[in-house]
Amino acid sequence: MPPSTPRISLGTSGLDISRLVYGVWRLAESADTSVPATLRKIHACLDQGITTFDHADIYGNYACEALFGDALKAEPALAARLQTVTKCGIMLASSKYPERRVKHYDTSAAHIRASVDASLQKLGVEVIDLLLLHRPDPFMDAAETGACLNQLVQSGKVRAVGVSNFQPWDCELLQSAMQTPLATNQIELSLLAQQPFTDGQLAYLQRKQLPPMAWSPLAGGALFGDGAAAQRVRPVLQALASQYGVGLDAVAVAWLLAHPARIVPVLGTNDLGRVQALGDAFKVHIDRETWYQLYTLAAGVEVP
Repeated sequence: MPPSTPRISLGTSGLDISRLVYGVWRLAESADTSVPATLRKIHACLDQGITTFDHADIYGNYACEALFGDALKAEPALAARLQTVTKCGIMLASSKYPERRVKHYDTSAAHIRASVDASLQKLGVEVIDLLLLHRPDPFMDAAETGACLNQLVQSGKVRAVGVSNFQPWDCELLQSAMQTPLATNQIELSLLAQQPFTDGQLAYLQRKQLPPMAWSPLAGGALFGDGAAAQRVRPVLQALASQYGVGLDAVAVAWLLAHPARIVPVLGTNDLGRVQALGDAFKVHIDRETWYQLYTLAAGVEVP
């Protein structure tokens, strides 16, 4: 069995989550979306200490929260053992909302409140542990949005709030209109998405002592594809995987875990065997030189 997953506190929010998070964005794409199949994935996570589950209202064309919630309703005691993360703000041009003319963002107080209520109902939980704004909204009224997020925390519907895909200046604008501290920023980060290491995103989050959440930590599978960067990196990943008796994905996740920013990878797979092995990343030790070896191989150039 993989090692038990440690926990991490998100800034001064008072919320702690598992250091690995299971992302459910592909749940509706599973060949088996039945309650027993979903429960097997949930239990496989909990068995290795992965207690935090990452949702968004739009995942699965608005279907994933309800699929997960159906599983929790079948085993109500599970809700007390896990933390729910969900996101709002993206308005899909979907067949479920034919009145929408264009995909857009909505961070108005009315939409955020309605989205939270819908997520609570679909998931069948009494509180959302962490609510994230899914994307920065160029039309955001920071004062209105910030006041709404404050009120949701004060009301007890939400324990903590954060953002996703925000730049540091977006975070600063929103935080300037809030008393509640932002808890995290969920950003794309992997061996093949290295920009946050040098463009100020991780520096900002470290200065604020906020652990970043990393979506697509395996580059959506591209890390194991035929691209030039993946081919450069693979021999080292394979050598480390053989050394520690784990899969290539565990090594790639361990590379993120090794960084002092305290990155929290969000991992999504519908393969039960892979779910059961998510914690293998904690078996792998990545020292500084190995970290840079993988970093430079993926980038294709040595550091200056």
